[in-house]
Amino acid sequence: MRSNTLAALEAALDELSAERLDGMFGPQLLERLGDLLTAQNRLAAEVARTVRQCELAGAADVDGKASMAAWLRGHARFSAAAANRVVVAGRTMEQLPVLAAAAAAGEVSAEAVSAVAPVASAENVAAADASGIDLADIDQLLTDVARNQFHPVLRRAVAHYLDRLDPDGTEPDPTDQRSLTWSKHADGSVTGRLELDPVGAEKAMAAVESIVQASRPAGDTRTRAQQQGDAFVQLCDNSFAAGRLPVLRTQKPHVVVTIPIEDLVDPSTGQGAADLGFGATISAARARWLACDGNVTRIVIGPEGQPLDLGRSHRVVPHHLRRAVEARDGGCIFAGCDAPSHWCDVHHSAIPRGPRRAGESWGGGGPSAHQGPPRVPGGTTTRWPMAHLAT
Repeated sequence: MRSNTLAALEAALDELSAERLDGMFGPQLLERLGDLLTAQNRLAAEVARTVRQCELAGAADVDGKASMAAWLRGHARFSAAAANRVVVAGRTMEQLPVLAAAAAAGEVSAEAVSAVAPVASAENVAAADASGIDLADIDQLLTDVARNQFHPVLRRAVAHYLDRLDPDGTEPDPTDQRSLTWSKHADGSVTGRLELDPVGAEKAMAAVESIVQASRPAGDTRTRAQQQGDAFVQLCDNSFAAGRLPVLRTQKPHVVVTIPIEDLVDPSTGQGAADLGFGATISAARARWLACDGNVTRIVIGPEGQPLDLGRSHRVVPHHLRRAVEARDGGCIFAGCDAPSHWCDVHHSAIPRGPRRAGESWGGGGPSAHQGPPRVPGGTTTRWPMAHLAT
């Protein structure tokens, strides 16, 4: 049965939602927003308190749920992370009454309660008791920080306390905090999520930053995020070129492109003509671009799909030609780019010049050193700086 208090709250919310906002000025809107945020904090605290009481009463069993987190996922349609945050907030406020009072008054947000939550975990409460630390003092201090300081300051204060609680920390196992996941999209592009421990993060950021700072051509219009993405790919290119990566399926790891010979030699563009090793599909033009500094292997497939002949792999740009181009160019020849030669591929001009000669690209031009497609003022806006040299 709904209480009169909740009915009055619902009526107040209905009245709020009916108010017109388009006639309000900035100060009036900000004042309204501040009041609403305070109310939101108070409601979040009340929700967490109620969820904790449901835990203690075993209320989730009534609906056949094993826990209140499961109940929130099933009935409130919460994500697992959001459900866990509410459950942990209720437990935290039970252990830290000063913080609970501030949350109930709307003085601290639900996010602040979540930031303080590790202090109230059973393990850390036991450690504080064993060390003779008065948890009430910590409750008061952290609540004051949550009231008066920005959120990053609160997080640092909590981390400082936990570090002093266990100065040596647990035996470090960086693999527990490291993960990398890929999410592939329909067009073959990938979105990734990276999580690293502090030491691993420092290594990764230092490696990426070294590439970012070394590759800053004049007229570069890339955003910081694009620069870091390009640097990550460049690190992979450098690792491939060094030849020191572990063997993958009996071969050194490399980019595999499968394309019909007709599309490879046809100078016109063609969408979805080539397949990559991990399942992406790319255009014929991009496949020809990759082939400029790669090995080409001819495979003859019979009418029933059976391989009839596997030819030898041929280097499109042989090693002696690469050395000659490196000696001539010294590095990337894109205007303003000083990338060294070992960052560059040997590419060919896309300008057709009659019948293709031995050693020339599928586009018909001559070899050049480059880093990738152009990004110059007034030019195209694809990903990385690049240059072409005619021969």
